[in-house]
Amino acid sequence: MKKASLILDRDYRIGQIDPRIYGSFVEHLGRCVYGGIYEPGHPQADEQGFRRDVLALVRQIGVPVVRYPGGNFVSGFQWEDSIGPREQRPRRLDLAWFTTESNEFGLHEFIGWCKKAGAAPMYAVNLGTRGADAARNIVEYANHPGGTYWSDLRKKNGALEPLNIKLWCLGNEMDGPWQMGSKTAYEYGRLANESAKMMKWVDPSIEVVACGSSGMTMPTFGDWELTMLNECYDNVDYVSLHRYYGNPTNDTPGFLARSMDLDAFIQTVVCICDSVKGKKHAKKTVNLSFDEWNVWYHSNRQTDEVTRANKWGQALPILEDVYNFEDALLVGSMLITFLRHADRVKVACLAQLVNVIAPIMTRTGGGAWAQTIFYPYMHVSNFARGTALRPVVCSPVYDCADYTDVPYIDATAALDDDGSVTIFAVNRSMEEDILLEADLRAFGELRMGGHILLHHDDVKAVNSEENPQNVAPVQGKGGTLEGGRLSVRLPRLSWNVLRLRHV
Repeated sequence: MKKASLILDRDYRIGQIDPRIYGSFVEHLGRCVYGGIYEPGHPQADEQGFRRDVLALVRQIGVPVVRYPGGNFVSGFQWEDSIGPREQRPRRLDLAWFTTESNEFGLHEFIGWCKKAGAAPMYAVNLGTRGADAARNIVEYANHPGGTYWSDLRKKNGALEPLNIKLWCLGNEMDGPWQMGSKTAYEYGRLANESAKMMKWVDPSIEVVACGSSGMTMPTFGDWELTMLNECYDNVDYVSLHRYYGNPTNDTPGFLARSMDLDAFIQTVVCICDSVKGKKHAKKTVNLSFDEWNVWYHSNRQTDEVTRANKWGQALPILEDVYNFEDALLVGSMLITFLRHADRVKVACLAQLVNVIAPIMTRTGGGAWAQTIFYPYMHVSNFARGTALRPVVCSPVYDCADYTDVPYIDATAALDDDGSVTIFAVNRSMEEDILLEADLRAFGELRMGGHILLHHDDVKAVNSEENPQNVAPVQGKGGTLEGGRLSVRLPRLSWNVLRLRHV
């Protein structure tokens, strides 16, 4: 049996984990809102039309922040359409997804849903077809106490107290030619700077996220971040990153290595942010908001067929990836990667939350269930709180088409405030169990608190409404812990959570 080793020390600290890295994303896209989080008339709907079964699953994850209302959708969105009496809200064509938006679910409904879900709102403003004036107006509407046109309109619409939205996105993927109102880096940087400045004049307590390039493969990547930040560095707090992975060639070893690409992406953007900081002799540090990430490729053909047949339809069943077991393993490694960069990645949003490339699926009028990727997401959100530790990992490696020296064991750890340690580990090997030996002597006396294992013999296994527990966590066999040394067998192709409690 192959062996891997891991050394942890309480002084090998990456940084404090910001719980917002376990955020998610709700866009007016497909059945994410309508038929997802909101379905009046459903047997599980509450008095506001929110599905209780979906809320229960969201609470299991412990989602701390939810980005809304887009995504591509926001670049053509008029926020004023989403307030006031429902019967007076206009129906609009959505050019992002070629559907029709009814605006039945709007800003106040979203805030009400967030309160029930235990999540804070992360609101995106339209910097595609609109600009700084609309951006500062919605901040006034949402956050100003009263005595002005917009804040008094909020009160008239039923919210006497401010909505208290503290995290704002300055547009979405603005270098993408698919985006309504796409811009050059300089154009966007100037607009982002003026918008952020005015928004913070209205409410100095808010934080804002500037759009990074839409992805590493974009021809604009790198130069976009440099040029954009040169214009708006002083007024922004975060730069966004977006990344999706797929396995259309059915290359499982190569697919599971994709988190190495994610690691390089983060390191590159950190370097760019810090180079602008140096150029400007700035004291503040701009951190990262990885506000779109996931596996996304299963539903592309089906989505094209549905949209061609139903152009301008409403709440179409599009981008509904059905996730398998290997997808859960990569999602686990992506979460491990965020923890390894907890000093700079302060916000992250798994895209999206329900039905649309999502950990939670529903049937309109029917049930709700957890997809395979739900579980590593829930485990890290629930157990990786406190301080991210910097592990020293020594693992056997493999080569694949795009990467060399890929560690079979991908692992990291978190130190809780009560002294407990949690290790998260993926075994990427398709053939062998691996014995992980961890040196934990620096933490004093620990005892095994549990081994959560996610494994399935079929990497393509999925969950469904009929069989929601097909891929689900079980209690692992655990291991031995003597004299601060842990020895545990990690099954081939497995996600593992090792809980070590301080005595």
